Amino acid sequence: MTSTATHAPPPPGTARLLRPYAGGFALVVVLQTIGAVAGLAPLLAVAELGRTLLAPGPADGAHVRLAVIAGAAGLLVRLLCTAASSAVGHLLDTRVQLSLRRRLAARLGQVPMGRLARWRTGELVKLVGEDVSAVHPFIAHTPGELVSAFVVPLVSLGYLLTVDWRLTLITLAPVLLAVALVPLMLTPARLREQREFDAAMGRISASVIEFVQGIAVVKAFGGAERAQGRFRTAVGDFTASLSRMVRGLSGVAAAMQAALSPPFVLLAVLVGGAYRIIGGGLPPADLLPFLLLGLGLTAPVAALGHGFDDLQAARRAVGRVREVLAEPPLPEPVRPVAPEGHRLELRGVRFAYEDGAAGREVLRGIDLVLEPGTVTAVVGPSGSGKSTLVRLLPRFHDPTHGSVLLGGVDLREVGSRELYRRVSFVFQDVRLLRASVADNIALAVPHADRDAVVRAARRASIHDRILELPRGYDSVIGEDARLSGGEAQRVSIARALLADTPVLVLDEATAFADPQTEQAVREALARTREQRTTLVIAHRLETIADADTVVMLRDGEIVERGTPAELLARDGAFATFWKVHTGAAETGAAEAGAAQADPVGAGALEGEETR
Repeated sequence: MTSTATHAPPPPGTARLLRPYAGGFALVVVLQTIGAVAGLAPLLAVAELGRTLLAPGPADGAHVRLAVIAGAAGLLVRLLCTAASSAVGHLLDTRVQLSLRRRLAARLGQVPMGRLARWRTGELVKLVGEDVSAVHPFIAHTPGELVSAFVVPLVSLGYLLTVDWRLTLITLAPVLLAVALVPLMLTPARLREQREFDAAMGRISASVIEFVQGIAVVKAFGGAERAQGRFRTAVGDFTASLSRMVRGLSGVAAAMQAALSPPFVLLAVLVGGAYRIIGGGLPPADLLPFLLLGLGLTAPVAALGHGFDDLQAARRAVGRVREVLAEPPLPEPVRPVAPEGHRLELRGVRFAYEDGAAGREVLRGIDLVLEPGTVTAVVGPSGSGKSTLVRLLPRFHDPTHGSVLLGGVDLREVGSRELYRRVSFVFQDVRLLRASVADNIALAVPHADRDAVVRAARRASIHDRILELPRGYDSVIGEDARLSGGEAQRVSIARALLADTPVLVLDEATAFADPQTEQAVREALARTREQRTTLVIAHRLETIADADTVVMLRDGEIVERGTPAELLARDGAFATFWKVHTGAAETGAAEAGAAQADPVGAGALEGEETR
């Protein structure tokens, strides 16, 4: 049996994610280092001028000129290097974000649909949008701030040590105090609060998207208060988590800010300097370098502290990105095998969702054969496993036990490209891309010409509606093309007809179509039924009547199978199902006829019910 790669790759570390951009980071660090050192030149020049001019005796003119020139040159070099470092850092950030979004899109496209459904739409939107954007400080600003936070204090300390090492230690005290407070911001409790904050933010995004997407249903059934209540609950959770995080961090952050503030630093330098001067250990002029460089010593560390929250947010965002990138893709066979024919067979198929109740199987012991040129209808009550069964054919899930074979080959041994060249599907919940109508129809056959696209649209009975759009087939979905649910389904059917795969899976694909359109689509599918194997989830009696074989599911098991006539003759579960649906259809037709015969009475009744 052909082996299949099923192991999940290890989560890519941050270093691995950023390794391709090591050269850019190195350039940023070099430029920032030169700029940081050069930025100290003006301060050192002022300090040297003060010491020279305040010293007893005549001033050294050559030393004064050298100090002024060095200070001016250092300022110019700092401006040039800082500007270049910022430009390179932001360009690098753009490249990294583009790469991450492309990698996320590629991985999400490779993850089996069953696993992808674990995430809410809002969580994925936040991941690809906000989380990737959150790395901006880490890429564009942190390298420079880290360099400044280490280079500036080291160079300053080196100079101050040559002046007076005792006062240097006193000047360094505020920085050491601020650094000592950092671990208090990284305790398990603080990290847990930050994770809860991120989770609450994701729930807000998901609740907003769900509310907007379902607003029509919410309004129609008067559920606005409940829907808004869920949003208010998400906002309340977010506010509570934010409050907990702020309470936990505010005291430490305030203490760090106070320790690195200019008044505190100047106070420490003045008190220590006065003590040294009074004791005769320091000339008064030598206090000036400490007053100037003391502030320069703490400013980079303070800037790094102000960006601490952004760094933490970036770290958590990168963690979530890594988690998705570590999701195992759809297992691909090491040596793919091409199916011979398009006969479908399910052998002893069992399936249980990963997040379901322990041991609860959705499908149990499914044995089914779908011969080429036949239509098999799957029927059953809600929750019987119909949708799960059809989703095994395009490998949205793989069976927990047993196998699904196409042309005698296990689907897990068929390459995904080969599989999707042979299997197409139309689901009741249609999602169209924000692209032209023509591109949506030709999604599976991008090289198809316009004539082929039009023929598929005609067969799906959507051609005339497309011509009514402002730009016809060039109209873009979501911009100048607004389609109803039934029209979107017909575009999806046209896409499947154009793909012309030997296996077609339909999940109540005409549920939103009117009777005339449904009849036209059924006739279009019937014209090619001898060329393909068709599996449909059926609720409508007309679809069931057209099937060669009907499979009745209940609680994940096949309870009956056979032709519609055979199953009706048995007077079993399918016959009961048929009678219930027939009765419902007759009742609906009678009510419609009564409304047409007595429109006034019907209107009055409707008004009475409304009141």
